Amino acid sequence: MTIKVSKKIVGYDVVKPGEDKPEPAAASEEQIEQMHELFQRPEVLVGQTYKVKTPLSEHALYVTINDVVLNPGTDHEVRRPFEVFINSKNMDHFQWIVALTRIISAVFRKGGDCTFLVEELRSVFDPRGGYFKRGGKFMPSLVAEIGDCIEQHLRYIGMIEDDEMDEHQKAFIEQKRAEFENQWSANKPDLKPSEKSELKGEYPDGAQLCSKCNTQAVVMMDGCMTCLSCGDSKCG
Repeated sequence: MTIKVSKKIVGYDVVKPGEDKPEPAAASEEQIEQMHELFQRPEVLVGQTYKVKTPLSEHALYVTINDVVLNPGTDHEVRRPFEVFINSKNMDHFQWIVALTRIISAVFRKGGDCTFLVEELRSVFDPRGGYFKRGGKFMPSLVAEIGDCIEQHLRYIGMIEDDEMDEHQKAFIEQKRAEFENQWSANKPDLKPSEKSELKGEYPDGAQLCSKCNTQAVVMMDGCMTCLSCGDSKCG
């Protein structure tokens, strides 16, 4: 049989009689499995459930995100979100919550980068106004709270990297927090030990809302507006 050579010859080797022919290089390459919309759901998935308690309802909201493990036992093993379920005793939002879970799950199953969902959900504002969580973090809507849960989960499985402060910045924030807590305790000598411990999650009265972490913790320090939660500063 005649074979036409259509490409430039860059090397050659002679196969001696009795020797096995070498396998094509492509056949030896490891097949890396990626998430895509035709991926079949396994019988068992791993996941986590997050409890969301808001002042908008007396009943808590439970957000469950299930993941699939791709390429298990190899160097390419990754954990990717596959589906989300949201459940609550409060049925007021049942219709749009079911629709939201189906859309989010569909985005997960398409594969690729799904981290954009976090910003999209967190940018939804309730026309009736948002609320502050314990610790001073502002939530503009219940949808934004769901986006916060997804962000927390994507950080847990490694799809979003933590934006950690450097050691100098951490030490600076801890120093300012300690100064504030000592001043607060000194102004309220009648506080019980249990009440003093609760000050760890509070911020000064009159603190402004941080545009970076949505926490009401921005105060004037050393002539510059600085967030006591994430360390963001107008002076850089």
